[in-house]
Amino acid sequence: MTGVEDSVPPLRLVDVTKRYGDGPTAVTALSHVDFAVEAGEVVAVVGPSGSGKSTMLNVMGLLDEPTTGRVELRGEPTAGLSPAQGTDARRESLGFVFQDFHLLPTLTALENVRLPTAFLPGDATDRARDLLERVGLGDRLDHTPDELSGGQKQRVAIARALINEPAILLADEPTGNLDRDTGTRILEEVRGISEGGVAVVAVTHDDLVTDYADRTVELVDGVIQRD
Repeated sequence: MTGVEDSVPPLRLVDVTKRYGDGPTAVTALSHVDFAVEAGEVVAVVGPSGSGKSTMLNVMGLLDEPTTGRVELRGEPTAGLSPAQGTDARRESLGFVFQDFHLLPTLTALENVRLPTAFLPGDATDRARDLLERVGLGDRLDHTPDELSGGQKQRVAIARALINEPAILLADEPTGNLDRDTGTRILEEVRGISEGGVAVVAVTHDDLVTDYADRTVELVDGVIQRD
């Protein structure tokens, strides 16, 4: 996805509705959602449990398709992408930071960060090392996840999400497993990443995240109530 002017939002949802099931038992998880995030912006998505935050994150991450409406990635609609094309789009444009880290326990920090490039040409070892140094883990390259604290695991997860130089970073409860001091350090890293031009969307219940966000979007029953 190239050739799009920089002024186009890296990620946009246009009138997105997501329903599960059919008929009277159908559940509407998102209803007519319009949303965009700009390059260099940090957006927090908040709302009570069951409000549609996770569904919105999955739709933004091309892990789930909207029932109606469209998703635009770097200005181009994603409808009709084949599974292989969707995988390519995620690899080229999106980075994911999961609440439970999803690090492979038998791999070192360096190997975990390098993993998304395993089937790509070239050797990403130097970039993986640079990213770990950037998040303060230059002395933990050869440590496995069970040798790292929660905050250090989250930093490895952030470095892994950045290995392919994504335009958009999607984070699911980035401070959910961390104490406040560690969460603050992680959010300072996220802020630094956004200042490098990456658009960041964080789904969260944590007021600390909203303090660091440029904008807060509130979802209630699948509807944006505040932006």
